[in-house]
Amino acid sequence: MRKKLIKKEKAIIDNLGDDKMKEKFYLATAIAYTSGKPHVGNTYEIVLSDAIARYKRLQGYDVYFQTGTDEHGLKIEHKAHEANLSSQAYVDGIANEIKRMWDLMNTSYDKFVRTTDPLHKQKVTEIFKKLYDQGDIYLGKYEGWYCTPCESFITESQLIDGNCPDCGRPATLTSEPAYFFKLSKYVDRLVEHFEKHPNFVEPISRKNEIINNFIKPGLQDLCVSRTSFKWGIPVSFDEKHVIYVWIDALNNYLTFLGYDIEGNHSELYKKFWPVDLHVVGKDILRFHMIYWPIILMALGEELPKKIYAHSWYLTSNSKMSKSKGNLIYADDLVELYGLDAVRYYLLSQMPFANDGLITQDLIVEKINSDLANNLGNLVNRTITMNLKYFDGKIQSNKNKDPVDDDLINLAKKTVKIVDEKMNAYHVSEALEAILNLSKRCNKYIDETMPWSLAKDVTKLERLGTVLYNLLESIRFIAVLLQPFMPQTSEKILQQLNTEANSLESLSTFGGLKEACEVKLSDPLFMRVNK
Repeated sequence: MRKKLIKKEKAIIDNLGDDKMKEKFYLATAIAYTSGKPHVGNTYEIVLSDAIARYKRLQGYDVYFQTGTDEHGLKIEHKAHEANLSSQAYVDGIANEIKRMWDLMNTSYDKFVRTTDPLHKQKVTEIFKKLYDQGDIYLGKYEGWYCTPCESFITESQLIDGNCPDCGRPATLTSEPAYFFKLSKYVDRLVEHFEKHPNFVEPISRKNEIINNFIKPGLQDLCVSRTSFKWGIPVSFDEKHVIYVWIDALNNYLTFLGYDIEGNHSELYKKFWPVDLHVVGKDILRFHMIYWPIILMALGEELPKKIYAHSWYLTSNSKMSKSKGNLIYADDLVELYGLDAVRYYLLSQMPFANDGLITQDLIVEKINSDLANNLGNLVNRTITMNLKYFDGKIQSNKNKDPVDDDLINLAKKTVKIVDEKMNAYHVSEALEAILNLSKRCNKYIDETMPWSLAKDVTKLERLGTVLYNLLESIRFIAVLLQPFMPQTSEKILQQLNTEANSLESLSTFGGLKEACEVKLSDPLFMRVNK
């Protein structure tokens, strides 16, 4: 697997020259913490990011999509001890499980990173030393509250009934020597950046929460080292300390791209930095919206263009957690319902700025209504009719009727809606527009009644036009579904027997070639019995 990743990375570098004419797009997910198997809420982030990355590729961007694992910290040390394993052996197992899950979900990342990688550790050590040498890091003593599950320090004012404001679990009073990073030195520049770039963080409501709850009350300097555990990157000039998780983990976006503290950056870095889009959970927005930009300011590097903080999937209106025993895992869902059905649910049921709800009953309901009854039924019966009436050969669309215009116009309009929604990262709304086109096709069948036209020899040309409009609309649907449900899209295009699968091919309604033969295969989706 390691050789495969190196080969893929080499291909990216080799293609840098070929893609100079393409506009670049660097998308980075938050790196998953290796404390345990990721639940479906964690998995949503990688599927969401994958849909955005795939759509950007469809638009013609040269995309670099990075994800991976965050592998240091006190919690990991505890977990490894409980499992009677070394910390490295423990994270190796969890990192492999996370990568297996991301691969199972058919995600098209370009690089899977791990913070225990020797190159990353070396570069983080150099970054820490650079910040220390220029006076941005200093030695002091930490006395205050700490949340072990979140690996975060908390001020007294941020506590909620003695608990962490992010996860709601009890915080611990801690005292130990530590190095601190001077957030206070850069806070005015950070606020100025927010003012000059109002869309730097979305949704806006989340940005306002962080400003009101963390920045306006006053930023304290950030603790960036620990002495109470050993599982981390040692501070090179004071090895009693290990570099604290946020300096370590956040810099993965730089280090694996080829950042160099002396400015001798790799070609990959020169091409793709800065990050065009960070996709992170709302619970870690604070670290990406405050600490990460300030670290970059101190290093003299350009800031990311946008940070998108997605919502959570809830079960019965509560966040998933091991302590509540309400975890749902994506691989279990895939085994029950199929890959693209799970991808569809995750992408379609999460509103842009609100939490989504996931239960077995809701998944079954959406598969039956949207995928089996709507999309699957449309493809199956349209191709079956074309096979029955014309031996599968696609007819011309010359015998037009006013009822056709509404369907054709909606197909063209759907392309624009999807583009608008995806550029704004309103992914569920983009997917909704595609399924609405499928619904309109089913209504068009009821309006035109192909089975009735087939009974009249004089109306065969009209029947051919009706089926052409349906097949071409299905092609529009299949092309647009590529980022969301890639396997389903490919199956539909294979049945249509067409290679017209680019966004450019949707600029006109008429991409299917006359006399080309469609093929019927197994139904795309079967109804699920509750």
